[in-house]
Amino acid sequence: MAEEVILLDYWASMFGMRTRIALEEKGVKYEYREEDLSNKSSLLLEMNPIHKKIPVLIHKGKPICESIIQVQYIDEIWPDTNPILPSDPNERAQARFWSDYIDKKTSGPCKALQRETGEKQEAAKMEFTEVLKTLNSELGDKSFLGGNVFGLVDIAFIGFYSWFRTYEVVASLSIVAEFPKLIAWGERCLKRESVAKVLPDSDKVLKSVSDYRKKILGIN
Repeated sequence: MAEEVILLDYWASMFGMRTRIALEEKGVKYEYREEDLSNKSSLLLEMNPIHKKIPVLIHKGKPICESIIQVQYIDEIWPDTNPILPSDPNERAQARFWSDYIDKKTSGPCKALQRETGEKQEAAKMEFTEVLKTLNSELGDKSFLGGNVFGLVDIAFIGFYSWFRTYEVVASLSIVAEFPKLIAWGERCLKRESVAKVLPDSDKVLKSVSDYRKKILGIN
């Protein structure tokens, strides 16, 4: 009971995927509770009263909110297996910078890509394309976004990889053709058991978003 770990999450959340991957990397056993985002549980509202959103990590009865904070918390609490943050202070600061960049630059446009049409979606395409260009440049010839070892920055962005097909179909965004380095990076990440176990099938994500757009926006 002392080490009880519960995760309140939603299967398609690229933010929740971060936390799940971190837990898998550390070999932490946890209870996964799927949330209905249209009817959030009383536990979610109790544990995250400010933002009322997933993911929420509950450890020893206490909540930790925001996925990047959760990943760093997991790395601190279970430090002996697969370090997520570098030991070097400068490299650690750089990892935090890039994970913060991903958080600040992706949430708005990615939400608009799946939910909007017309000019709003076009603006989101331009924004997200700039993010992809920046991350593609940062990746360069390295194996991973944070260097040559899988770590925080990769965990911060890999969930979006499972949404690339959806963005291509519903927003006509060219990712596979324009960013082969990022595609190769995603494939390398998928060779890790933690990532392969957590990331959902891209067709399942596409179907979910397509169903939402048809129901809410009336778009086939």
